[in-house]
Amino acid sequence: MRSTKFFLVLFMLLFAIVIISACAPDREEETNTETNGEDTSEETKEGSSDSSDAAKPDELTIWANDEEEQLEAIEKLAADYEEQNDITVNVVAKSMLEQLDELSLAGPEGRGPDLFFQPHDRIGDIVAQGLAQPLEIAEEDASGYSEASLQSVQYEFDSKTDFYGVPAVIETYGIFYNKDIMEAPETIDDLKTSLEENTDPSNDQFGFLMRPNDLYFAYPFFKTNGGYIFGGENGSYDTTDIGLANEGAIEGGELFQSFFGNGLIPTSTTSDVIDGLFTEGKVGAVINGPWSIPSYTEALGDSLGFVPFPDINGQEAQSLVGVKAWMVSFYSDNPEWATDLALFITNEENQKYYFDVAGELPTNTNALESIDNPIFSTFSQQIENGVPMPSTPQMSQVWEPMNNALQFIAEGEDPSSVLPEAVEQIEINIDASGAQ
Repeated sequence: MRSTKFFLVLFMLLFAIVIISACAPDREEETNTETNGEDTSEETKEGSSDSSDAAKPDELTIWANDEEEQLEAIEKLAADYEEQNDITVNVVAKSMLEQLDELSLAGPEGRGPDLFFQPHDRIGDIVAQGLAQPLEIAEEDASGYSEASLQSVQYEFDSKTDFYGVPAVIETYGIFYNKDIMEAPETIDDLKTSLEENTDPSNDQFGFLMRPNDLYFAYPFFKTNGGYIFGGENGSYDTTDIGLANEGAIEGGELFQSFFGNGLIPTSTTSDVIDGLFTEGKVGAVINGPWSIPSYTEALGDSLGFVPFPDINGQEAQSLVGVKAWMVSFYSDNPEWATDLALFITNEENQKYYFDVAGELPTNTNALESIDNPIFSTFSQQIENGVPMPSTPQMSQVWEPMNNALQFIAEGEDPSSVLPEAVEQIEINIDASGAQ
């Protein structure tokens, strides 16, 4: 009787394993396809966007972010592609914040999109969940995009680095300044001088303001001095090598600290306070990105100026870069045509149109440099010095310890003790998360 029960249990276990294996995404099969009996894995590695060999589908589906201007632009571009290629393109409005959860359910059931839209720093999580597939992008197709945007959408999985998105929008930050208060700052010392000469806290007037607890905006202080978040190359990170407490990072922390205290920047400063005082004409300069241009321009008009992040110790400052990209669903039956559609949406002409309607910066270098507005076009200079935000899942464990450390440093604590403690906490967080 025991023998019968044993074999029955063994049979049920083997049956369950077979079922689970059949349902799991088979990455190796998808990324090492064969065409006419020839292995095309090397072509995939080098990149090719040629959709001519793939059967033309009747339709493609896009999940586009649901913000009104973005959706309007994508619907127009999708209609143009539909007309040119005789493929119906279904555009579904869906918030970027909701897309991944829905894709994990809809994709396996065949109800998901061919293309979806996400920030590049989610790529590590997206690939780990099996939601996106690597793309074949020819060198000639990739040549039009900025180097920083291409680096952002590359990611290493199973010891192989591939493109996991077509870059569509790029963001970084620099210095907005009020021409009525100060001249354009060229160096970090110029910002310090404005802070010292144009600050009167009793009247809520400041020569320069920045948040005390935001690694995103503070990163140039560290990176330009030799600090870094993770070792390794873009898309292939060594998360055991954290450079946020090395000698250069500590020097950066000391420089950062020098802007606070002694009647300079209050350590309680928030984004709302910064934006409010700057738009009231009471602040000489602030750190911000292109999303703030409409409100700043409305408030200050011709008095508004913008420059790349000022030089630090004679070196061009390196800021963090973020990219939003079109990604091909792992469950798409038409990856070649989905990639072709993404490349069409993000070509030079269409990125100019998208910028005009949605106001987001193009990843195509020619489209970016052709923008008439000097504030927008100046961002191209900072993007050249940009560093893609790490896209590995471990990045989520960095923000809180470092933001807390920056607050402590702004309040006067020694960077040489605070930063190592922050790195230790990051390491503990990564280990506890199980993301290695």
